[in-house]
Amino acid sequence: MLLFFVFMFPLSLGASTSQVPDINGEAAVLMDARNRQILYQKNMHRLMYPASTTKIVTAAVVLEKGKLDDTVTIPRAACLQDGSSIGLQEGEQLSLRDLLSALMLASGNDAATALAMHIANSEVEFAALMNEWSRSCGAKESNFVNPNGLPDPLHYTTAYDLALITQKIMQDPIFRQIVATRLAVIQRPLADRSKGPPQEHLWNHNRLLSLYPGAIGVKTGYTVEAGQCIVAQAKRGDRELIAVVLKSQGSNINHDAINLLDYGFNGFVTTPIVNKGAKISSLKVRQAKEEVNLVAKNSFYLNFPAGQNKNLPDQSFDRQVILNEEICAPLPKGKKGGELIFLQAGLELGRVDLITDRPVEKKYPLWLGWLTLPVSLLIFTRFYVRIKQRRTRQNYIFRSYPVKRNRR
Repeated sequence: MLLFFVFMFPLSLGASTSQVPDINGEAAVLMDARNRQILYQKNMHRLMYPASTTKIVTAAVVLEKGKLDDTVTIPRAACLQDGSSIGLQEGEQLSLRDLLSALMLASGNDAATALAMHIANSEVEFAALMNEWSRSCGAKESNFVNPNGLPDPLHYTTAYDLALITQKIMQDPIFRQIVATRLAVIQRPLADRSKGPPQEHLWNHNRLLSLYPGAIGVKTGYTVEAGQCIVAQAKRGDRELIAVVLKSQGSNINHDAINLLDYGFNGFVTTPIVNKGAKISSLKVRQAKEEVNLVAKNSFYLNFPAGQNKNLPDQSFDRQVILNEEICAPLPKGKKGGELIFLQAGLELGRVDLITDRPVEKKYPLWLGWLTLPVSLLIFTRFYVRIKQRRTRQNYIFRSYPVKRNRR
């Protein structure tokens, strides 16, 4: 019976569904990782406690500011942190890479503080970097005051912001590799083993990696105030979806995430809206008489409910073309001349760069050519006259002072 439960439990969780899921969590969102399109939302802009999903931002800042082979000396403040930890000891030295594994797999609050104080002088200064980084990817409704996610009235986020944050940091191959790892073994040679064997085997707290086919991350979290939280990302074929659930309870958190991911993969199909190389607009280039065509640099896809008429997809989103009318000739082929932006209910789904389909040469006005001709003639005439005068002067000097030849 135990073996039956172990093997059948993941299969029952992964049962496919195309119906709108009933989510137990207080806030949730399902986002396409390629274009940020929202496929499902429940209170996605409500301010919530993020718990340890905060550590996604912590890792993002560390990867941006630090180096993986840095040696981090553990400060006393890290050893005094409440909550989950791997038992770091004051003065112990670990690599930044190993501490990132402790942060994202074992959810070590001590690792979070150690990394924060390695990058900045204090957790307060590090929190400022966290807010700066999160706003750079569009997360404008969040505020972070610590690197670990312990509850604080001023430490909050939204499901939508967490999806935006995840969509950006999952483009980093190092972060992507870490959060997809089920077990990491780190090195702690300077740990005081008289206190017992140090924790070196780090199992990922994200059970979805083993429960859901195609799961590739990202982070779970829990505090009494925040409830059960998860940020999950899964891949099928060339599609990747991000599911965020905040303030769920018990095993409902995994059910919620799986139901969201199934809903996205089974209930929607991707349709190309713009193909690479398609003409979108034309642009009149300064210092060039002719216009140049602007084409899409890349293809762009949107999700539509399965079974919807693919010939009428434009009804669910808006397009906006922004042209750079200040660019001047000469231009090479492939020069960016604008952007095509896709909007849905006022939210940006994504954008595609518009580039020139051919080189554009600089053309001078006709009057400039007529003006150049007499100027060139005048310059030539003055040059000719000077040469003539110089030769006349040389002949005069030669006749006035003939060179005497030596006689033998």
